[in-house]
Amino acid sequence: MEDFRDLFALVKEELSNLVSATIFNLWIDIIEPVSFDGTTAVLAATSYRRPIIEKKYSTVIHEAFEKALGFDAEILFVDKENEPTAPAIADARGEHLRHAAETGRGGLHTTLTLPVLPHENTFETFIIGNSNKFACAAAQAVAANPGLRYNPLFIHSNPGLGKTHLLSAIQHEVERLFPDLLIVSTTGEKFTNEMVATIQHKTTAEFRQKYRSADVLLVDDVQFIAGREATQEEFFHTFNSLADYGKQIVLCSDRPPKEMDLLEDRLKSRFEKGLIADIQAPELETRMAIIKRKAAASHFDIPDDIVEYIAQQLKQNIRQLEGAVNLLEAFIKLKGMHLNMLTAQNAIADIMSEERPLPVTIDRIIEECARSWSLTPADVRSKRRTAEISKARQTAMYIIGQVTHIATTAIGKEFGRDHSTVVYAHEQIRNEMERDPGFKKRVNDITKAATT
Repeated sequence: MEDFRDLFALVKEELSNLVSATIFNLWIDIIEPVSFDGTTAVLAATSYRRPIIEKKYSTVIHEAFEKALGFDAEILFVDKENEPTAPAIADARGEHLRHAAETGRGGLHTTLTLPVLPHENTFETFIIGNSNKFACAAAQAVAANPGLRYNPLFIHSNPGLGKTHLLSAIQHEVERLFPDLLIVSTTGEKFTNEMVATIQHKTTAEFRQKYRSADVLLVDDVQFIAGREATQEEFFHTFNSLADYGKQIVLCSDRPPKEMDLLEDRLKSRFEKGLIADIQAPELETRMAIIKRKAAASHFDIPDDIVEYIAQQLKQNIRQLEGAVNLLEAFIKLKGMHLNMLTAQNAIADIMSEERPLPVTIDRIIEECARSWSLTPADVRSKRRTAEISKARQTAMYIIGQVTHIATTAIGKEFGRDHSTVVYAHEQIRNEMERDPGFKKRVNDITKAATT
């Protein structure tokens, strides 16, 4: 190991001549050598900085190694917090060598942990219809001119209608058109979890550097940060920092900013500053096109009458349409069944059973909350304010909001309460879940029982 540290000292010396002093101090000097077996050098950096180093400086690091060694070497980047075992490094190196053999490209860097959004989720594979063409056009404009058009772009819809597909398509297109731009892709939940870890490990500077160095920031499920004070504070300043320098921001959510009741007003105003685009449930023709595209990708030919039948039965969720194609294909290829209408009906029976009318869902949630506290549904809906009834009622309000995504005013009407009571209930339950793992499990168990 000492020999490798000596070697890496030479590499860093070479790098000091290839990059500016600022870049060297901020991004190069913090890299730590892990191992070198004569052909593969394993380098570590914190999970906050590694993706940026790999994206922007891996080529110059590879060049410095080649100059210091006198021959070509592979570079593997790993997270400092989770250094891989020797077998894991060997597996990663083997995969890299196979890729090099297939592509004819050797001596390049690779990574063990960098997440990559699926490239099949491109604009070319996005089925456009009346329900989503505005959102798609906005996403394409942003990808073609990051930071110059519609900043921020805020896309919202119910789950399963293509928000994440568009987010992936933007990333893929920006990578293709502007390979030098740094893209940081995350979710509201991941941003929150990283924020918690940052506070625990006192790595605030690195956390901020990761996100505020982005040329393009993509955030899925941004509604997750609502109600989390420290996370909202950090996201507010990150947003401002990027916006001030004209960096592109794209946000996706299951609801528009104005319906995020626990989101701070200053964030709502910034989310609404750019362009807001919604995606509605696809119309019949679009649903049929989605089914055909999914089937064609698997070289699976489905007759038009069966395609239309599936599209007529499954109306709200693209994932259900794609899942129906997978199930039907499995019935034919794995079970040896004939491709006919009866087989199609059997294949989507389980999916059909998942579609429960909204009033039934609300009633089920209230029933399960009542059962958990040994009460009756009438108790939960009543005006009574005993400790148990209040807790069951607040929990029901919270779960209904999480499961149905209806507005807090509509939830309040179910209980004869106003909007502010529901907002308060959401905050109380969320806070108690964060403090008490046992209560969090109870809420999750109620949710599962009410929706299965």
